[in-house]
Amino acid sequence: MLVEMRTYQITAGKAGEFLDIYEREGLGIISQYARLKGCWTKDSGTLNSIVFCWGYEDYAHRAAQRAKLAADPRWQAFTPRILPYLVHQESVFLSPVPFCPMD
Repeated sequence: MLVEMRTYQITAGKAGEFLDIYEREGLGIISQYARLKGCWTKDSGTLNSIVFCWGYEDYAHRAAQRAKLAADPRWQAFTPRILPYLVHQESVFLSPVPFCPMD
């Protein structure tokens, strides 16, 4: 399994709005292409940040699924809705060690 940890720094004071729009309009779309492992807000480090972890089988699966997502007209219509909230984005790939619990 491959986990992609995507961190979005949001305009100060706008995280709640961002999460409402994401949950209502985007989560159902992206969930057809990736498995949500978790979503958190950060209380330390870079503040006003939201962390999503998405699960994929491997890098090839992620590339294929992200290509399908990018081609989905619903996702293309959704992304302009959240872009005004974004200050910074970061994507980190995490590979499990042999004793990592897999759920």
